[in-house]
Amino acid sequence: KQKTAYEISACLVGSEMCIRDRYQRRVHGEKSFVQKENREMASKKGKKGAVAVEGAETAQVQKLGPNVQEGELVFAVAHILATFNDTFIHITDLSGRETLVRITGGMKVKADREESSPYAAMLAASDVVNRLKELRINALHIKLRARGGVQSKNPGPGAQAALRALARFGMKIGRIEDVTPVPTDSTKSCLLYTSDAADDLLCVDLGGRRIIKKKKLSRVTYMMYMYQY
Repeated sequence: KQKTAYEISACLVGSEMCIRDRYQRRVHGEKSFVQKENREMASKKGKKGAVAVEGAETAQVQKLGPNVQEGELVFAVAHILATFNDTFIHITDLSGRETLVRITGGMKVKADREESSPYAAMLAASDVVNRLKELRINALHIKLRARGGVQSKNPGPGAQAALRALARFGMKIGRIEDVTPVPTDSTKSCLLYTSDAADDLLCVDLGGRRIIKKKKLSRVTYMMYMYQY
Protein backbone atom coordinates (compact mmCIF):
# COMPACT_ATOMS: atom_id res chain seq x y z
CA LYS A 1 0.00 0.00 0.00
CA GLN A 2 1.31 3.40 -0.97
CA LYS A 3 1.93 5.78 1.96
CA THR A 4 0.26 9.14 2.07
CA ALA A 5 2.13 12.44 2.26
CA TYR A 6 1.20 12.87 5.93
CA GLU A 7 2.54 9.43 6.75
CA ILE A 8 5.83 10.19 4.97
CA SER A 9 6.42 13.48 6.74
CA ALA A 10 4.25 15.84 8.71
CA CYS A 11 5.99 18.79 7.14
CA LEU A 12 4.56 17.93 3.72
CA VAL A 13 1.03 18.67 4.90
CA GLY A 14 -0.39 21.42 2.69
CA SER A 15 2.06 20.78 -0.10
CA GLU A 16 1.15 19.85 -3.67
CA MET A 17 1.75 16.18 -2.96
CA CYS A 18 -0.64 16.19 -0.01
CA ILE A 19 -3.33 18.06 -1.95
CA ARG A 20 -3.12 15.54 -4.80
CA ASP A 21 -3.38 12.70 -2.33
CA ARG A 22 -6.39 14.28 -0.62
CA TYR A 23 -8.14 14.70 -4.01
CA GLN A 24 -7.61 11.03 -4.80
CA ARG A 25 -9.10 10.05 -1.45
CA ARG A 26 -12.19 12.18 -2.13
CA VAL A 27 -12.68 10.68 -5.59
CA HIS A 28 -12.32 7.15 -4.28
CA GLY A 29 -14.76 7.95 -1.49
CA GLU A 30 -17.36 9.22 -3.96
CA LYS A 31 -16.96 6.12 -6.09
CA SER A 32 -17.47 3.86 -3.12
CA PHE A 33 -20.53 5.86 -2.07
CA VAL A 34 -22.05 5.57 -5.57
CA GLN A 35 -21.34 1.86 -5.63
CA LYS A 36 -23.02 1.45 -2.27
CA GLU A 37 -26.14 3.30 -3.50
CA ASN A 38 -26.24 1.13 -6.62
CA ARG A 39 -26.11 -2.01 -4.49
CA GLU A 40 -28.97 -0.74 -2.33
CA MET A 41 -31.10 0.13 -5.37
CA ALA A 42 -30.42 -3.28 -6.90
CA SER A 43 -31.48 -4.99 -3.69
CA LYS A 44 -34.70 -2.93 -3.58
CA LYS A 45 -35.48 -3.76 -7.20
CA GLY A 46 -34.86 -7.40 -6.49
CA LYS A 47 -37.34 -7.32 -3.62
CA LYS A 48 -39.95 -5.57 -5.82
CA GLY A 49 -39.38 -8.11 -8.58
CA ALA A 50 -39.84 -10.95 -6.11
CA VAL A 51 -43.08 -9.39 -4.87
CA ALA A 52 -44.28 -8.97 -8.46
CA VAL A 53 -43.47 -12.61 -9.23
CA GLU A 54 -45.34 -13.72 -6.10
CA GLY A 55 -48.32 -11.57 -7.15
CA ALA A 56 -48.26 -13.10 -10.63
CA GLU A 57 -48.19 -16.59 -9.13
CA THR A 58 -51.14 -15.79 -6.90
CA ALA A 59 -52.98 -14.27 -9.88
CA GLN A 60 -52.43 -17.44 -11.85
CA VAL A 61 -53.78 -19.52 -9.00
CA GLN A 62 -57.05 -17.53 -8.90
CA LYS A 63 -59.49 -18.98 -11.44
CA LEU A 64 -63.06 -18.20 -12.39
CA GLY A 65 -65.97 -20.58 -12.53
CA PRO A 66 -66.85 -23.66 -10.49
CA ASN A 67 -64.39 -26.16 -9.12
CA VAL A 68 -64.30 -28.90 -11.74
CA GLN A 69 -62.98 -32.36 -11.06
CA GLU A 70 -61.24 -34.37 -13.72
CA GLY A 71 -63.72 -35.84 -16.18
CA GLU A 72 -66.64 -33.71 -14.93
CA LEU A 73 -68.77 -31.86 -17.50
CA VAL A 74 -70.01 -28.34 -16.76
CA PHE A 75 -72.75 -27.39 -19.20
CA ALA A 76 -73.90 -24.05 -20.59
CA VAL A 77 -76.34 -23.20 -23.39
CA ALA A 78 -75.20 -21.85 -26.77
CA HIS A 79 -77.90 -19.84 -28.55
CA ILE A 80 -76.87 -19.59 -32.21
CA LEU A 81 -78.84 -17.27 -34.48
CA ALA A 82 -77.69 -17.72 -38.08
CA THR A 83 -79.21 -15.38 -40.63
CA PHE A 84 -78.05 -14.34 -44.07
CA ASN A 85 -76.85 -11.02 -42.62
CA ASP A 86 -74.90 -12.12 -39.52
CA THR A 87 -74.20 -14.98 -37.09
CA PHE A 88 -74.77 -14.53 -33.35
CA ILE A 89 -73.27 -16.86 -30.72
CA HIS A 90 -74.75 -16.15 -27.30
CA ILE A 91 -73.70 -18.34 -24.35
CA THR A 92 -75.80 -18.36 -21.18
CA ASP A 93 -76.11 -20.54 -18.11
CA LEU A 94 -78.64 -23.35 -18.04
CA SER A 95 -81.41 -21.04 -16.85
CA GLY A 96 -80.75 -18.57 -19.67
CA ARG A 97 -80.77 -15.62 -17.28
CA GLU A 98 -77.05 -14.87 -17.11
CA THR A 99 -74.95 -14.11 -20.19
CA LEU A 100 -71.47 -15.61 -20.10
CA VAL A 101 -70.17 -14.43 -23.47
CA ARG A 102 -71.69 -13.07 -26.68
CA ILE A 103 -69.78 -12.75 -29.96
CA THR A 104 -71.05 -12.06 -33.47
CA GLY A 105 -69.50 -12.60 -36.86
CA GLY A 106 -69.63 -8.88 -37.54
CA MET A 107 -67.23 -8.29 -34.61
CA LYS A 108 -64.51 -10.36 -36.33
CA VAL A 109 -64.53 -9.04 -39.91
CA LYS A 110 -64.48 -5.58 -41.46
CA ALA A 111 -66.48 -6.10 -44.64
CA ASP A 112 -70.26 -6.10 -44.27
CA ARG A 113 -70.71 -8.85 -46.84
CA GLU A 114 -68.53 -11.25 -44.78
CA GLU A 115 -70.49 -10.95 -41.51
CA SER A 116 -72.60 -14.03 -42.25
CA SER A 117 -69.76 -16.07 -43.77
CA PRO A 118 -68.59 -19.39 -42.27
CA TYR A 119 -65.15 -17.86 -41.69
CA ALA A 120 -66.55 -15.11 -39.46
CA ALA A 121 -68.64 -17.67 -37.57
CA MET A 122 -65.54 -19.80 -36.97
CA LEU A 123 -63.58 -16.82 -35.60
CA ALA A 124 -66.47 -15.92 -33.31
CA ALA A 125 -66.67 -19.51 -32.05
CA SER A 126 -62.92 -19.45 -31.32
CA ASP A 127 -63.28 -16.38 -29.08
CA VAL A 128 -66.28 -17.95 -27.36
CA VAL A 129 -64.35 -21.13 -26.55
CA ASN A 130 -61.40 -19.16 -25.16
CA ARG A 131 -63.70 -17.29 -22.79
CA LEU A 132 -65.51 -20.48 -21.73
CA LYS A 133 -62.20 -22.15 -20.89
CA GLU A 134 -61.41 -19.24 -18.56
CA LEU A 135 -64.77 -19.86 -16.87
CA ARG A 136 -64.03 -23.62 -16.76
CA ILE A 137 -67.07 -24.60 -18.83
CA ASN A 138 -66.38 -27.57 -21.07
CA ALA A 139 -69.76 -28.66 -22.47
CA LEU A 140 -72.58 -26.96 -24.36
CA HIS A 141 -76.20 -27.58 -25.25
CA ILE A 142 -76.92 -26.06 -28.67
CA LYS A 143 -80.06 -24.13 -29.55
CA LEU A 144 -79.91 -23.26 -33.23
CA ARG A 145 -82.39 -20.97 -34.94
CA ALA A 146 -82.94 -19.08 -38.16
CA ARG A 147 -84.84 -15.82 -38.57
CA GLY A 148 -88.16 -17.65 -38.61
CA GLY A 149 -91.63 -16.21 -38.46
CA VAL A 150 -92.90 -15.11 -41.86
CA GLN A 151 -89.28 -14.82 -43.05
CA SER A 152 -86.70 -17.49 -43.89
CA LYS A 153 -86.85 -20.65 -41.79
CA ASN A 154 -83.50 -21.93 -43.09
CA PRO A 155 -80.34 -21.12 -41.06
CA GLY A 156 -77.66 -18.96 -42.64
CA PRO A 157 -74.27 -20.20 -43.87
CA GLY A 158 -72.59 -19.57 -40.50
CA ALA A 159 -74.69 -22.05 -38.50
CA GLN A 160 -72.87 -25.24 -39.43
CA ALA A 161 -69.44 -23.57 -39.28
CA ALA A 162 -70.09 -22.24 -35.78
CA LEU A 163 -71.30 -25.63 -34.53
CA ARG A 164 -68.33 -27.46 -36.03
CA ALA A 165 -65.87 -24.90 -34.61
CA LEU A 166 -67.28 -25.22 -31.09
CA ALA A 167 -66.79 -28.97 -31.20
CA ARG A 168 -63.38 -28.75 -32.87
CA PHE A 169 -61.98 -26.31 -30.32
CA GLY A 170 -62.63 -28.66 -27.41
CA MET A 171 -66.25 -28.18 -26.32
CA LYS A 172 -68.33 -31.27 -25.58
CA ILE A 173 -71.71 -31.10 -27.33
CA GLY A 174 -74.84 -32.19 -25.51
CA ARG A 175 -78.23 -31.96 -27.21
CA ILE A 176 -78.84 -29.95 -30.38
CA GLU A 177 -82.23 -28.30 -30.85
CA ASP A 178 -83.74 -26.32 -33.69
CA VAL A 179 -85.71 -23.53 -32.03
CA THR A 180 -86.61 -21.57 -35.15
CA PRO A 181 -89.97 -19.84 -34.48
CA VAL A 182 -92.62 -21.27 -36.78
CA PRO A 183 -95.97 -19.42 -36.86
CA THR A 184 -99.15 -21.43 -36.37
CA ASP A 185 -100.84 -18.91 -38.63
CA SER A 186 -99.47 -16.10 -40.73
CA THR A 187 -100.56 -13.05 -42.63
CA LYS A 188 -102.40 -13.59 -45.88
CA SER A 189 -100.53 -12.51 -48.97
CA CYS A 190 -103.73 -11.17 -50.59
CA LEU A 191 -107.47 -11.76 -50.56
CA LEU A 192 -109.28 -13.48 -53.41
CA TYR A 193 -112.49 -11.48 -52.95
CA THR A 194 -113.22 -8.54 -50.73
CA SER A 195 -116.90 -9.33 -50.28
CA ASP A 196 -119.81 -11.17 -51.83
CA ALA A 197 -120.76 -8.01 -53.70
CA ALA A 198 -117.60 -8.33 -55.80
CA ASP A 199 -118.68 -11.66 -57.29
CA ASP A 200 -120.40 -9.97 -60.22
CA LEU A 201 -117.32 -7.90 -61.08
CA LEU A 202 -114.78 -8.98 -63.63
CA CYS A 203 -111.88 -7.95 -61.35
CA VAL A 204 -111.32 -6.94 -57.75
CA ASP A 205 -109.17 -3.94 -56.83
CA LEU A 206 -107.38 -4.54 -53.53
CA GLY A 207 -105.54 -1.20 -53.53
CA GLY A 208 -102.24 -0.26 -55.05
CA ARG A 209 -101.25 -2.59 -57.87
CA ARG A 210 -102.93 -5.73 -56.54
CA ILE A 211 -105.71 -6.43 -59.01
CA ILE A 212 -107.02 -9.97 -59.22
CA LYS A 213 -108.86 -10.88 -62.40
CA LYS A 214 -111.55 -13.50 -62.30
CA LYS A 215 -111.12 -16.56 -64.48
CA LYS A 216 -113.18 -16.65 -67.65
CA LEU A 217 -116.02 -19.09 -67.44
CA SER A 218 -116.65 -21.61 -70.15
CA ARG A 219 -119.89 -21.33 -72.17
CA VAL A 220 -121.54 -24.27 -70.37
CA THR A 221 -120.57 -22.95 -66.96
CA TYR A 222 -121.74 -19.47 -67.93
CA MET A 223 -125.14 -20.80 -69.05
CA MET A 224 -125.54 -22.73 -65.80
CA TYR A 225 -124.53 -19.63 -63.83
CA MET A 226 -127.08 -17.47 -65.66
CA TYR A 227 -129.81 -20.14 -65.28
CA GLN A 228 -129.46 -19.90 -61.50
CA TYR A 229 -130.29 -16.20 -61.57
